[in-house]
Amino acid sequence: MPPLGQGELIWQPGQRLLLPFRSRETVGVLIEVVKEAVVPREQLKRVTQVLDKTSLFTPDAWDLILWAASYYHYPIGEAIATAIPSLLRRGAPAQRQQEHRWHLTEAGQTTDPATLARAKKQLSLLRLLKEHPLGLTPGQLVGVGGDWRNSMKRLQTQGLVSQALATAPRPTPRDPVCGQTPPPLSPEQATALDALNADQGKGFVASLLDGVTGSGKTEVYLRLIERVLETGAQVLVLVPEIGLTPQLAQRLRARFDVPMALYHSGLTEKQRLETWLQAREGYASLLVGTRSAVFLPMANPGLILVDEEHDASFKQHEGMHYSARDLAVWRARRLNILVILGSATPSLESLHNAQRGRYHHLHLRQRVGEARLPKLQLVDMRAVRAPAGLSPQLITSIQQHLATDGQILLFRNRRGYAPILRCHGCGWIASCPHCDAHYTLHIRGKNVSHTELICHHCEHRASPPLSCPSCSGLDLQALGYGTVRLEQALNQQFPDAIIARLDRDTAQSRDALPTILDAVHARKVHILIGTQMLAKGHDFPGVTLAGVMDADQGLFSVDFRAGERLAQTITQVAGRAGRAEKPGEVLIQTHQPQHPLLQTLVRHDYHRFAELALTQRNQAGWPPFSRLALVRAEAINEADVMAFLAAAKASVSDNKDTRLMVLGPVPAPMSRRAGRHRAQLLIQATTTHPIHELLRRLIPNLSEHVLARRVRWSVDVDPHELF
Repeated sequence: MPPLGQGELIWQPGQRLLLPFRSRETVGVLIEVVKEAVVPREQLKRVTQVLDKTSLFTPDAWDLILWAASYYHYPIGEAIATAIPSLLRRGAPAQRQQEHRWHLTEAGQTTDPATLARAKKQLSLLRLLKEHPLGLTPGQLVGVGGDWRNSMKRLQTQGLVSQALATAPRPTPRDPVCGQTPPPLSPEQATALDALNADQGKGFVASLLDGVTGSGKTEVYLRLIERVLETGAQVLVLVPEIGLTPQLAQRLRARFDVPMALYHSGLTEKQRLETWLQAREGYASLLVGTRSAVFLPMANPGLILVDEEHDASFKQHEGMHYSARDLAVWRARRLNILVILGSATPSLESLHNAQRGRYHHLHLRQRVGEARLPKLQLVDMRAVRAPAGLSPQLITSIQQHLATDGQILLFRNRRGYAPILRCHGCGWIASCPHCDAHYTLHIRGKNVSHTELICHHCEHRASPPLSCPSCSGLDLQALGYGTVRLEQALNQQFPDAIIARLDRDTAQSRDALPTILDAVHARKVHILIGTQMLAKGHDFPGVTLAGVMDADQGLFSVDFRAGERLAQTITQVAGRAGRAEKPGEVLIQTHQPQHPLLQTLVRHDYHRFAELALTQRNQAGWPPFSRLALVRAEAINEADVMAFLAAAKASVSDNKDTRLMVLGPVPAPMSRRAGRHRAQLLIQATTTHPIHELLRRLIPNLSEHVLARRVRWSVDVDPHELF
């Protein structure tokens, strides 16, 4: 199909074009319209087809892409690829299709809920559809969690629901609230809400909502969202993990009778495209997603909310290295709207911005209702025998809380059975042949003979040896413990308790995570074991005991952010306990009970820790008192990597700016990963400008270097991980 003539089309940046490229055709995006080409006319090729009559993007979404590409120093094409669904990159129509919507039938409207009392999922779906007379699409039902499709089919078989094609219109401003009565606000919540309502009318304001776990931050969010929705504007809510999305989506759906759409990597390609189009057309009033959702085009944006703003998951480490939290603040400034950053453990960067007056700092210091902050206690492990990490004190506490019908949450940030397999005779340790890392021993199912060695860095797998490859000894020992070994020990210690494990291994399928969380909320699980997934904002009202199995990870790391991350993790895990009427208890097992960081946290004083950490950062010249960029490189040959980065440093050696330092090159902390040698170059300056000036000179040199074809390299501005 020939392209449309210019008389029929207004060329706009952001339009997709089908272009001839070598021996094939590919989808491109129009970046700029110029009067004259910079190449000879005979070298130009004609566009095969114009795929979009207008730009794919809203003006602010396009500006965000351009700014992100410039700030993070990535090609504009890579920024665009990050910002749009894969189907659009492959040329799919940018139009919403007719969609199937589930509705209640007349029989469903009048059926007695008591008849479905034993089928809780069906009953939940029936009630949900009664709250939405216009029906719900499969995409809107994703946030329900669990296997809703089979339950919906059973309702259809009973004649209670039906499915029909419909193209839903763009909603009009109306009362967005469902019949649910909101809980009363505490004085602190009311004060924070009044301040945010005032901020809402001032154009761009970045507000840091700093509230202890269980202080009711989400209810403050909901009240403000309600006010924005009443105006017909859209709300974008960013969460750090897919695991948090269903829980928040359920609460939003129960509260607001408006079209809502989810956006995260757990959706199908069609679902992601549908959400993207619903956002652009203004059909979806509520948008909930992980970091890539920050790029969603919105027809009428009114509020951006970043929940758990401190979480490192908001930083993208593959492809274009960007921070969704920072982009959310920039986008709100561009739109002249309010952005809220919420957390019980704010990042040091956000606290520093609040101290300097860049952010409006709001506090929620008390838990709502009858809930009180849990009692924290350090458990000295130095002279304690603790098989699989279970100290006598922790075992006793678990017994006591089980006896009073409390749930227990145990945090162990190591999955698998054991982190080390060692020969007792000669000290040999099973190590990955492709990485500078040890294998982790995994056990599949309940059969101990089904074992496997897995590298958690490159996913290489191997069978455990029957004898030591070094000395032929037979005494091979599994050292340390992961979540699987902890689960086995708990099953032996508490045979009558129902134990669930939440880690990357158990949450692989789409329905696994919501199924586990649903079981915990239904009190069908007595003890929940988990990794970092558990420290991300979950609300478990039944948990009365939380245990941090090993608090020492991160106390002595060379990474300057390690202490901050450890403090946030411990505080967040502790915050899962005692969120309802029963008091909570937290046991923190450590071999360093006198460490100042732990002594500060055990007094519920995260802000005292943050104050001391900021002082240390200032003295050492680390962010937020300086700015960083990291150039990473890897290659099969170690010499190539070091020579490449050394040449890169030499190419900017004439830099005379005393505010800037180029450090390295040095091997990465894990210098070999997946068979490739890795090294890095650190750029540090007192302000951002010198770094960007240096990178503008450095990046062309890297691209043109003779070793560039043998070395993979990337640039990370404002890196979250250095070592």
